[in-house]
Amino acid sequence: MTAPTLRDVAQLAGVHPATASRALNPQTRPLVNADTARKVLRAAESIGYQPNPIARSLKTARSSTVGLVIPDLTNPLFPPIVRGIEDVLTPAGYNAWIVNTDNDPGREEAQVESLRSRQVEGLIVATARREHPLLTRLHQQGVRMVLVNRRVDGLELPSVAADDDAGIALAVAHLIALGHTRIAHLAGPQQTSTGVSRARAFRHALIDNGLPDDPALIVECRYWSETEGAQALRKLLDSGAEFTAIVAGNDLIALGCYDVFAERGLTCPDDMSVIGFNEMPFLDKMRPPLTTVAIPHYEIGGEAARLLLDTLDDPERHPRSVLLAPSLVVRASTGPPK
Repeated sequence: MTAPTLRDVAQLAGVHPATASRALNPQTRPLVNADTARKVLRAAESIGYQPNPIARSLKTARSSTVGLVIPDLTNPLFPPIVRGIEDVLTPAGYNAWIVNTDNDPGREEAQVESLRSRQVEGLIVATARREHPLLTRLHQQGVRMVLVNRRVDGLELPSVAADDDAGIALAVAHLIALGHTRIAHLAGPQQTSTGVSRARAFRHALIDNGLPDDPALIVECRYWSETEGAQALRKLLDSGAEFTAIVAGNDLIALGCYDVFAERGLTCPDDMSVIGFNEMPFLDKMRPPLTTVAIPHYEIGGEAARLLLDTLDDPERHPRSVLLAPSLVVRASTGPPK
């Protein structure tokens, strides 16, 4: 049994094949009379016609696909971002190819080349590095890209991220309101834009509130992980530095602190308060539930998709960056100091 063709759809709907083709393509459907488009869609559905995206891309030089480059799919930050991206792309007639790079430059380059071989029209990249030769090269080659939740030094690309400065300021202000004056920061990796911006925002927040900017209370984590968070807190405690609260670079680093509290016989928040950043799932199930800065993951994904569609529609558009406001979710991991 042969598969139904575009000509079969056109004949059943009583229109020219070119009209049927336009009606079946979400990008060109507005060019067709609404009643005619509905007639074509009903005809296609009634005979089980499926458009051939490969044939269409060969004819139009457009694949209606976008590459989505994720550094770590196991990080709970990314699923809602991906959902936001897909929910904007799908009504516009686009599909996303998702690749995971494991933060490995060689794997990332291979995955991006694989996406390009599939003729994706653009890339949404959640890179983790501030310096990124591959993205610089792709930009020079005219590849349309949007950065999500990250920035790359010296590269003018559209980007969407949460306002790290505002989020860290909320965390520090909350702790100060509780009475804390010695606040430590377990910073994210300083080769990432997020790690740098949150550490800088932390120092500014202390100064803005009249507290000393003490370098001894800032420890860098090499990775965004629980293991690194635990190791950084051990280092801080072993140094003899005095502090009663911690602002962690992200939720995973904050959760690493919980292991150390148990090791050292510390009670949270009586002995030590801690705040995370990102609002990962299930933080309310921790003991104690983790206070954190929530960022709008789904909205970040949706805005990134809209920026890329804008760029595809108008390649000469000047790159613009979007910052979305965070909020503070107060739970039981913060309280007044002893």
